[in-house]
Amino acid sequence: MKIAILSRGPNLYSTRRLKEAGEAQGHQVDIIDTLHCYMDITSSRPTVRYKGEELPHYDAIIPRIGASITFYGTAVARQFEMMGTFNINESVAISRSRDKLRSMQLLSRKGIGMPRTGFASKPDNIKDLIKNVGGAPVVIKLLEGTQGIGVVLADTAKAAESIIEAFMGLKANILVQEFIKEAGGADIRCLVIGGRVVAAMKRQGAEGEFRSNLHRGGSAEVVKLSKAERETAINAAKVMGLNFCGVDLLRSETGPKVMEVNSSPGLEGIESATGKDVASMVFDFIEKKAKSSTNKTRGKG
Repeated sequence: MKIAILSRGPNLYSTRRLKEAGEAQGHQVDIIDTLHCYMDITSSRPTVRYKGEELPHYDAIIPRIGASITFYGTAVARQFEMMGTFNINESVAISRSRDKLRSMQLLSRKGIGMPRTGFASKPDNIKDLIKNVGGAPVVIKLLEGTQGIGVVLADTAKAAESIIEAFMGLKANILVQEFIKEAGGADIRCLVIGGRVVAAMKRQGAEGEFRSNLHRGGSAEVVKLSKAERETAINAAKVMGLNFCGVDLLRSETGPKVMEVNSSPGLEGIESATGKDVASMVFDFIEKKAKSSTNKTRGKG
């Protein structure tokens, strides 16, 4: 099969591993810089052009679209979809998961466990906003933040009010969430492919750090999931419409709580912690799904 990875970083671990795994299974795997793609949008024959030439037909694409280029990246992915190419994570699903507020609302509607979450626009709602998520301490998050950036723990109501007022003064969109103290600065990353949890790791924040992101000095180890945790991760991926994603959970006294569903999960941490060849599993899924999906799409034309 001919498969393209949409990535701005050909030397990044995840991109390299995917290319290596695909080629090891006999596929042609090209790495394409998303921002260098441009689209010929026509009703008769939509195409994607790249560095002055029309790209050939690909059987499948694997979008590795960074948060900073979500709008353009999903437009490129959507153009491939219009051409009948199988996309492991459809553009609409990526957009859905990148909007933290929308994704929390969708998870809530489906009854999936998550921390109590508040969202408001006007500063005169702050006190009630904090009260409604259970009171201080609370976690305050920028909607556009990634890798733990823009996430603040406010220990007291007064501190929470000051932080929220500061963010609102900058016209930033924020979420206010209940702090799950019993999680102890740890979370669980579940890697879901094709409706199945294929690997899971526990990420522990550095000493004195409530954020568990590996980019912030956290550590990772393999973890055994409970039935509830496994089902929660699978259901969260299903609600987002993602075939390949990372679901981040917190262990709480009332069951697993979803923190985030990541449509472009890194492979380095989870492959290192679990010893599993996740990259090859991605291509196993593509091999099963891409041909039938492509045939159905062409049949509609």
